[in-house]
Amino acid sequence: MGNFEFRPGILPSLATVLLLGLLLSLGFWQLDRAAQKRALLEAYTARPDDVPVEIDATFRPAPDWRYRRAQVTGNYMPERQFLLDNRVHQGRVGYFVLTPLRLAHSDAAVLVNRGWVAQGASRADLPPLPASTGEQVIQGLIDFPPSKVFVLGEGEDRDPGWPKVLQQLRLDLQSTQLGLRLLPMILLLDSDQADGFVREWTPVVVGPERHVGYAVQWFSLAAVLTVLYLWLNLQRRRPAGDPE
Repeated sequence: MGNFEFRPGILPSLATVLLLGLLLSLGFWQLDRAAQKRALLEAYTARPDDVPVEIDATFRPAPDWRYRRAQVTGNYMPERQFLLDNRVHQGRVGYFVLTPLRLAHSDAAVLVNRGWVAQGASRADLPPLPASTGEQVIQGLIDFPPSKVFVLGEGEDRDPGWPKVLQQLRLDLQSTQLGLRLLPMILLLDSDQADGFVREWTPVVVGPERHVGYAVQWFSLAAVLTVLYLWLNLQRRRPAGDPE
């Protein structure tokens, strides 16, 4: 290479290869996350125009049915509701109101997310959660809770009394608390339906463009690492006869 020669050491080379592989894998992972978010946004945009599917006690939604329109008939259980904590709307902290709807003529129920409500002046000041009694026919979008959750300690969701404040939604635990079989889904109540609160549903919190930005950062670090590795291991040739 002209007046320079490339003399990399074994250990620095191994370290560089490992770190470079890590940085590139993180970049491609972020690009994959961006593609997933784009697909989710496309599904959310297209499926609200679908004909609603009818939900009954035997209903088992497929994974690709997320944001599919659905309709269910049953009775709200306003005496046993859940508040999903730490939900932010326009800079204010509050809760998502999850109300069980017991399906007609069955021992099954579906959790209906009726929207966002603001937190009270203190944690003990829980908001009123009115809901209509009698049989209801409601429509909304199918959604799924996270498949894996991390819970630190017992949490308020095991406290006695209702409504129960949840840090994470765990359908198996909530099913036990209700004494009913919960369908493996959540229904996001349509904005034009009665008995709802603030409903501005968004399918993703972090958009695909943010993931692309993260990917660019990881790839940039990989490029910087490569340049530094080459630059630090290039040494000027000594002319023949020069002393060491």
